[in-house]
Amino acid sequence: MSTTLTAERSRSQAPVFHVVEEHAHPEGSSTMLGFWIYLMSDCLIFAVLFATYGVLGGNYAAGPSPKDLFDLPLVALNTAMLLFSSITYGFAMLAMEKGRVSQTQLWLAVTGLFGAAFLAIELYEFAHLIHIGATPQRSAFLSSFFTLVGTHGLHVTFGLVWLVTLMVQVNKRGLIPANRRRLMCLSLFWHFLDVIWIGVFTFVYLMGMLR
Repeated sequence: MSTTLTAERSRSQAPVFHVVEEHAHPEGSSTMLGFWIYLMSDCLIFAVLFATYGVLGGNYAAGPSPKDLFDLPLVALNTAMLLFSSITYGFAMLAMEKGRVSQTQLWLAVTGLFGAAFLAIELYEFAHLIHIGATPQRSAFLSSFFTLVGTHGLHVTFGLVWLVTLMVQVNKRGLIPANRRRLMCLSLFWHFLDVIWIGVFTFVYLMGMLR
């Protein structure tokens, strides 16, 4: 009898390295509040980068200016890719609200394709600028430009990784409440990146062509 009790006690005290089942999230969970706080901190980061570009964006060091470097039609196409991805993510959220897993997955995949196209065009632009000698070391303007636009591109990259991860989660567990909450957080993040890019397109590219 004592041996059985000892064995049961040792099993109950065994270390648990991970929890297999999804833990409960009570109503009024602070997840969304915490994510909003994160977005506000990200706003501060981009505010600093915009301010830095505003101060240094006119220092060309006798090098090329925005008029010499920017291909505005290409940047407009890139902007359209990101805006379309925001629309398709909205369709994914509508499908999620209706509980349609396959449609949600389809629109998430389309969103990912538009996001990947945005990154591909941005990388092409960076590669072209570096190829012609417009590197970040060339002038303060180019340093601030690559930092601001590159930071946004890095956020989009992380967003795509997050998107693929959620698609795997939805495929495995369906539209459970935890996955719905995660999709909602990614929706906020993705639309936030759209708003930031509109600021980049206006402040960096459009105003740069008017300098």
